[in-house]
Amino acid sequence: MDIRKSLAAVLCGALFAPGLIAQDAKTVLADASKAMGLENLGSIRYKGTGYNFALGQAVNPSSPWPKFNVKSFERTVDFDAGGASQIMIRTQAENPPRGGGQQPIVGEQVQSQTVNFKQPWTTTFEFWITPAGFIKGAMVNAATVQPKVAGGRKLSMVSFTVDRKYKVNGYLDDQNMLTKVETWVENPVLGDMPVEVTYSDYRPFHGMKFPAKIVETQGGYPFMDLTIDDANRNVLTGVDPPKIEPRSNPVFGIDETLIAEDVYYFTGGTHHSVIVGFNDYSVVIEGPLDEERSAAVISEVKKLYFNRPIRYLVNTHAHFDHAGGIRTYAAEGATILTYQMNKPYYEKTFALPRTLAPDRLSQSKKRAVIEAVPEKRVLTDGTHTIELYHVPNNHNEGMLLAYLPKDKIVIEADIYTPGAVGAPTPNPVSPYTVALVDFLDKMKLDYEKVVGLHGRMATKDELLKAVGRAPADNKTATKPAAK
Repeated sequence: MDIRKSLAAVLCGALFAPGLIAQDAKTVLADASKAMGLENLGSIRYKGTGYNFALGQAVNPSSPWPKFNVKSFERTVDFDAGGASQIMIRTQAENPPRGGGQQPIVGEQVQSQTVNFKQPWTTTFEFWITPAGFIKGAMVNAATVQPKVAGGRKLSMVSFTVDRKYKVNGYLDDQNMLTKVETWVENPVLGDMPVEVTYSDYRPFHGMKFPAKIVETQGGYPFMDLTIDDANRNVLTGVDPPKIEPRSNPVFGIDETLIAEDVYYFTGGTHHSVIVGFNDYSVVIEGPLDEERSAAVISEVKKLYFNRPIRYLVNTHAHFDHAGGIRTYAAEGATILTYQMNKPYYEKTFALPRTLAPDRLSQSKKRAVIEAVPEKRVLTDGTHTIELYHVPNNHNEGMLLAYLPKDKIVIEADIYTPGAVGAPTPNPVSPYTVALVDFLDKMKLDYEKVVGLHGRMATKDELLKAVGRAPADNKTATKPAAK
């Protein structure tokens, strides 16, 4: 049963259908609702401070997600209106910054979100696994309950399923307080990704009991750590759920630009790829986002080089937005080239269950071929050459860039994102971009263009200006870095 449709009916005054919930589960939920002060609840708003972590943006495959300070956090869940909103103001927490997640943040960054409960579970689950959201969701789905013991405490585990595939478990203690909720959502890299939220230190707030401490993990690492200082029920929320628009094309279309002989720049949206046609095969540099984007790129590559199979997919690094589509290339038969640090990580994540959203690789039963790239690797057919280099930097320690010596082109992701033409020099200068320029100088690479796998294609002069270094001249040398 769909939680959003069912709850809408209940909140409009419909009564529970007889037998919808087993009597024991219904009693447990009613007792919890009463104990937590959630009876006749139409909306809830809570505020706090703490920490936020950028999912899938770790500095290396064995590190947790990067950490940010949360200066203020406010979440409103309006069950009557059928939607929810969230606003968070965060600042830089790790200095120097390590990893992705829009780092470094200068000053304050505001992030906001508004959802309609009729949107997919993957968009709305954060609000349904809140204490009030879980209790209400369990009440309108065929919830079950069974006793559990954890840490010497007796618990009641209440479970229900959303959209016939998303399982949700909630654990209530002997005081009828919700202590933990767990669920699983699909993720292009982690497959059936676990999400767990623990609630503790319940305190009275305006006629109800609400946890003063909320800790959420996603993919096994901290995602949110909040200390709540205020919570209120049945407030005037002002939540205006967005209209449900027809689903837009997630691949944003693909714009193909020939930037050198047999070298195409595939852009469109936020993430790009570069295709190089060799004599007998083709190479795709970067498989970002997800399977839909990769499938669209593969389709266009086949039109360009219908007689040249994709032999290699070059993965620049393991951040989720840059690795989410590489499995699609493995299903196509391409070998994944990635820095040696990332190979064990991909072997592990490729083996994770994918029951929520089976992809082409899991359905094909093919064995993915992943090759580790050392500090340098060269692909050549005698006519075209791609040099792959490991670039040390704090955005991602397993980063590769591609260099086309004949065409004097550098292809990179994240460590330099060319802005609009003529944009002023960033202030402060990104340490990641400084690391890129220093590396290109150290390796004495003769380049004229920099192809961003975000942004656009830029000139060498633009790259140098982005780090505050005026070009020395039209040659390859640059001024030494300031100390």
